[in-house]
Amino acid sequence: MASQQYDLVVIGSGSGALGAAFRIKKEGWSVAVIDSLPFGGTCAQRGCDPKKVLVGAAEIIDRIERMSEKGISDGSKINWSELMAFKNTFTEPVPDSRIKSMKNAGIEPVNGRAKFINENTIQVNGENFEAKKILLANGAKPAPLNIEGEEHLTYSDEFLALNELPENIVFVGGGYISFEFAHIAARAGSAVTILHRGDRPLERFDKDLVGLLMDRTKETGVDIQLNTDVKQIQKTENNLIVRGNSNGEQKTFKAGMVIHGAGRIPDIDDMNLETGNIQFDKKGITVNDYLQSVSNENVYSAGDASGSPGLPLTPVAGMESRIAAHNILNGNSQTPEYSATSSVVFTLPPLASVGMREEEAQNLNVQYKVNYQETPGWYSSKRIGEKHSAFKVIINEDDDTILGAHLLGDHYEEVINLLAMAIRFGISTKDLKRMIYAYPTRGSDIAYML
Repeated sequence: MASQQYDLVVIGSGSGALGAAFRIKKEGWSVAVIDSLPFGGTCAQRGCDPKKVLVGAAEIIDRIERMSEKGISDGSKINWSELMAFKNTFTEPVPDSRIKSMKNAGIEPVNGRAKFINENTIQVNGENFEAKKILLANGAKPAPLNIEGEEHLTYSDEFLALNELPENIVFVGGGYISFEFAHIAARAGSAVTILHRGDRPLERFDKDLVGLLMDRTKETGVDIQLNTDVKQIQKTENNLIVRGNSNGEQKTFKAGMVIHGAGRIPDIDDMNLETGNIQFDKKGITVNDYLQSVSNENVYSAGDASGSPGLPLTPVAGMESRIAAHNILNGNSQTPEYSATSSVVFTLPPLASVGMREEEAQNLNVQYKVNYQETPGWYSSKRIGEKHSAFKVIINEDDDTILGAHLLGDHYEEVINLLAMAIRFGISTKDLKRMIYAYPTRGSDIAYML
């Protein structure tokens, strides 16, 4: 079978893929982009963008509840079908828009599942695509749970497309997907339970702030069950029955829907990577410091499909895509910079983090101090009725720079960017405190944190 010839074939069409595809096309290379899902990637269609639309509606409900008896009367509620129709105005145009942009640039879009048939040839829908260089940026998918009745799970992309919410929802897993969706669903009127197999959810975040967020989540009406290992999901005529084990005790939960929130893995297991001489493990494609496959020099990988040290976040995927494009075009000469990568759980209030956690700082050979305070009495929290807010900033006393910052509070998802910039560029706390901040703003809280 004759193969179509390209200089570059990109697998995926999200943040880790299209940045490189467009940049390399501008240099005169022939480029094809292959995706088995609608073009545009997870973030724009099935992840962060539509999620934040729903969070925005939940914020309004939450703000009204917090200001009850402070001058605002109860009465508003979420109309789920109307909210989803509004959400669709953001997501539905994405595939056609991406296809149009690619075709206008001279990039060939190909829809289908990619499999390697040799080191530099990919087969899609029975057609072969041979390339000088290949970029694997096809993202992640829900991790298999290997439990009885797993087929009854609903996944995050399906939740973001629901026409109506069930009365009872159980989330399996205590990661950011479960917490974010739980906060949305609870404020839309569903009874929500989170089942987490460990003793600490949101393990990548500061444990003290997670504890406060758990208190806030429970006050919202969400039932959080820790140390609960789900063993079975059974479908009955009217409900789903979730059975789990908690410290030797059998527990049962009834729900109209059970949602997978127990982590994601690289979406690469059916691509015949061995045939393409591409080394990989559970973290993704095994790459060197330049995002190049350690076993196939013509293959690069970016984003959630890559086994790089980068966090599975959209901005990280975009940055890796730019680095991979540079190295494909110019030879291996740039490496990714992962320091000061901010991460946010978009609960209400949001939980934001950048840099080291306290337990990580303990392993450094430096003198450091920890500024930690719960701040419901601060003006920025009290004026909006937020009873759960706090910060923890870890400061290197040897050079007066910030090692890590962890924030829980309204609009702290924005403030974390300022602290990330301070970490990235080594701005001292002395200089941060000398800043004249607009007041009263959340940003002006920074000086008091230091």
